Amino acid sequence: MNEEKDKTVVLLQASMLALNVAAVILISTFINYTTKKIIDRYEARSFLDGVTAIPENPEHVRNYCVIAMCLLAVSFLFRQIVKNYRLIVCSMLFDLVLCFMVIYTLNFNYNGLLLFLFATMISLVKGGKMKVTLVALAIGGYVLADYELLSIYMPLYHLSSYIQYYPANTQQLLYGIFNILISFNVVLFIVYCVYVINAQRGTIEQINELYHEIQTANEQLQEYASMTEKMTQTKERNRLAREIHDTLGHTLTGIATGLDACLALIDISPEQTKKQLQLLSEVSREGIRDVRRSVNELRPDALERLSLDAAIRKMITDMSQASDVKIYFSTEEKHLKFDEDEENAIYRVIQESITNAVRHGKAGKIWITLRRQYNEITLSIRDDGIGAKEIKSGFGTKHIRERIEMLHGTVEFDGSDGFTVTAQIPIRWGENYD
Repeated sequence: MNEEKDKTVVLLQASMLALNVAAVILISTFINYTTKKIIDRYEARSFLDGVTAIPENPEHVRNYCVIAMCLLAVSFLFRQIVKNYRLIVCSMLFDLVLCFMVIYTLNFNYNGLLLFLFATMISLVKGGKMKVTLVALAIGGYVLADYELLSIYMPLYHLSSYIQYYPANTQQLLYGIFNILISFNVVLFIVYCVYVINAQRGTIEQINELYHEIQTANEQLQEYASMTEKMTQTKERNRLAREIHDTLGHTLTGIATGLDACLALIDISPEQTKKQLQLLSEVSREGIRDVRRSVNELRPDALERLSLDAAIRKMITDMSQASDVKIYFSTEEKHLKFDEDEENAIYRVIQESITNAVRHGKAGKIWITLRRQYNEITLSIRDDGIGAKEIKSGFGTKHIRERIEMLHGTVEFDGSDGFTVTAQIPIRWGENYD
C-alpha cells in the first residue's frame, strides 16, 4: 500500500513538473517570438509607447528558462534514484535557487513554480502540522510573488502587453491557454496536498485546516487583486488629470496673455497684432496636439520629438513670445538625459511653475535653474511676481508636489519675495548619460 501511495505522490509531482516546464518554456518562447515579430514589422516604437518595461534580451530569457527547466527535471529524476537524505535536501536547495531565478527572470509573470517546489518539500517533511505550515508558506509565497502586486513597487514587463499585440481572437486564445495552465497547476497542487496529508495522517481535521488555509489564501488573493486594480486606476486617473491640467493651463495662460497684448497693440500696430495672432494660433494648435497625446497616455509632445534641454528651451521661447514675460534658463549640465519618468516630472514642474507665475503671480521675469550635486538634481523656479503671504494647496502646487514625491523627492514653496519653487529630485542617471 505504501508503494502504491509513493507512486501516486511521484506521479503527481511529475505531472506538476511537466506542467510547469511547459508553462515556463511556452511563456519565454512566446515573449521572444513576439519581440522578433515586432522588430521584423518595424513596430517597436509603437509597442514601446504602450509598455513600462521590456526584457533586456528576450532570446537570453528563453534560453535561460529552457536550461533551468531541464536542470529542474534532472534534479527531480535524481531524487527518485538516490536514497541519501542529505543529497535529497541538497537537490531541493538547488531547485529552490533555480525556481526563484526563473520567476525573477520572467518578471513574476509566472509563479507556479513555487507550488511545485513546496509540493516536493511537503513529501520530505514528517508531521502533519509541519506539512500544513509548508502549505501555508507555499500559498503565501504564491500570493506575494504576484505580478500585479509587485509591479506597483518596481518596473516589470507584463505578458499581457505581448498578448495584446495580437488580434482580439488570438488574444482570447492566448489568455485562455495561460489561464488554463495557471488554474490546472493550482488544482494539481491542492489535489497533491490533500492526498499527501490524508495518506500520511488520515485525519479529517488537517484536511479541513488545509482547505481553510487555501480558502483564506484565495480570499486574500482576490483582495490583493482588487486593491491592486483600484490603486492602478487611481494612479492612472491622477496622472492623466495632471497631464491635462498642466497642458491646458500652460497653453491657455499663454493664449490669454497673448490676447491681452493683441488688444493693446491692435490700434497702434495692426501688422504686429497679426503676427502675434499667428503665433497664438500655432501655440493653441500645439496645445491641442499635446492634450491629445496626454489623453492617449503618452509623454508631452515636445519630449517625444526633442531632448529635455531642447524641450524646456522651446517651451520657454513659446511662452516668452506669447506673453512678453522674460524667462531665463541656466544649467551647468552638458547633457540633460534622465529616465522617462524623471524627464516628464522635470518638464511638467517647470511648465506648471511658469504657468502659475504668469497667471497668478503677474510676473514679468522668471529664472529657472537646474543643477546637479552627486545623484540629486536641484530645480529652482523663481519669479518677480506678487508672491503669496499664505501658500494654499491649489491644483497646480498639489500636482507639483505629487510629481516630485512620486520620484521620492522633496519640494518647497516660498512666496515671501515673488514666488519660488525649489525641488530636490534623486536621479537614477541612465546609461546614455555622459
